[in-house]
Amino acid sequence: MLEYAVLYHSETGNTAKIASAIFSQLPGKSKDLMQINLSEPIPEAAVYFVGFSVNRGTCCMEVADLLSELHEKKVSLFATCGANPIPEYIKEVESKVKVWLDDDNEYCGFFLCQGRMQAKARDRWEGIRNKENARHIDAMLRNFEEAKLHPSTEDLKNAIEFAKARI
Repeated sequence: MLEYAVLYHSETGNTAKIASAIFSQLPGKSKDLMQINLSEPIPEAAVYFVGFSVNRGTCCMEVADLLSELHEKKVSLFATCGANPIPEYIKEVESKVKVWLDDDNEYCGFFLCQGRMQAKARDRWEGIRNKENARHIDAMLRNFEEAKLHPSTEDLKNAIEFAKARI
């Protein structure tokens, strides 16, 4: 059995960057870094760091399925999202995702940072912009531009600190 497993689902590469940063700081050699693929067995470990891209305020079903398979483990969650995460949103996402964990696990916390979005999001917003929604769409487009800078060096540093506090 491994000491640590860093498992993640990443659609744009943002969560993969966070996963790699966390993995690089875990002590020893008894560790694994793996993109979640339910057709492959989950490595057995004492401590799990499970990452995902937030979509519609929660994780994808692959992550939910993986979390529901863990028992009697220490589990920390990490994620990226296109929006600039505010504390209320972080708590909302965390509460929606940690329900997939069985109560026999030791839940160790959640880290969330902003991540770059796909260009199709900007294209979609520009395509629906009109006089009535211009203010809202313009705010979303500004956020899109801000998200291009993430995950930043500071985000990676914060993810590492999050992980170090849980090992």
